Amino acid sequence: MQNLILASSSPRRKELLENLQLTFTISSSDVDESFDPKLSPEEVVMELAERKAQAVFKKNRDAFVIGSDTIVVANNQILGKPADEAEAVQMLKTLSGSQHDVFTGVTILSPTSSTRFYEKTEVWFWELTDDEIRSYVKSGEPLDKAGAYGIQQLGSMLVKKIHGDYFAVVGLPVARTRRELKRLGYHLPY
Repeated sequence: MQNLILASSSPRRKELLENLQLTFTISSSDVDESFDPKLSPEEVVMELAERKAQAVFKKNRDAFVIGSDTIVVANNQILGKPADEAEAVQMLKTLSGSQHDVFTGVTILSPTSSTRFYEKTEVWFWELTDDEIRSYVKSGEPLDKAGAYGIQQLGSMLVKKIHGDYFAVVGLPVARTRRELKRLGYHLPY
């Protein structure tokens, strides 16, 4: 039997992978998430996804390991997870009434091969009032999410439209991930 491991403690990525009806375990990878500011957003998410996958794969060389990372880019600036409520408010003010890009990088390592890829999704926000921003930040939801919002929960009220893979914005492009697992030789149930 093939082992599949998600190198992430993200409940969102766990739920997305569960939607594929795959049997997997979770092994959180506490890696340094700093990056060279000269790297492009695509390079950043693929490098961070690879670091996470490699950290888990070192201890599980007989498994298929999925690492993933998501960032938000607005005005050529990478927005990670906010440090506090004040930073979350500032990020949301930056995103208000404008378009930004969400990049999710994925690395899949297996005993015999590997792959890296990313998905880019364009997201447009409604013009937000200060009250809407403060109320959303007080919910606590933005504090553990890149760009200070989660599209799949309360943050859905901020989003006007998207162009690209919705699931990549949530944290894992599931259709592409499934196809890449199959290409690498993982035996899918369907």
